[in-house]
Amino acid sequence: MSASAVLLTLSVASPGHAATAYTPEAACSAEFGGTWSRTSDGHRTLTTEYSGAKWGDVYLMYNRATGANCVTTVKTKFLGTGSSMDARVYVQGASDWKRDSGYYNYYAAVRVSASGKCVKYDGIITTGSDYAINGRYTWGNCG
Repeated sequence: MSASAVLLTLSVASPGHAATAYTPEAACSAEFGGTWSRTSDGHRTLTTEYSGAKWGDVYLMYNRATGANCVTTVKTKFLGTGSSMDARVYVQGASDWKRDSGYYNYYAAVRVSASGKCVKYDGIITTGSDYAINGRYTWGNCG
């Protein structure tokens, strides 16, 4: 096989990874172990405030074995480049949001135990002067 054929094959195969490097299940599992499932009403698209471009998604996940929730903000733009990111969850009865904040290449993830309580969640990605934020700001996923 010629070198150009190899390069052609690699360039054709690469775009499959361009959408995102992590699924929300993989992000929560990488950070906290275990098996995570998407919840009902547990997804929001993160679009920028100024241009309306999609930069990522935020997911509320559940681990049936432990009863824990994981919120993960997963980038779909600027992959591999550090961006200011937040994954946040607010457990009913808590005094404030629990968050994972920092400069990340692919995702931010936070875990809470919320057995018997409702949660709110959101995600934020900031790059330069623009940002993307979305979430569910009403109580839900109670239990």
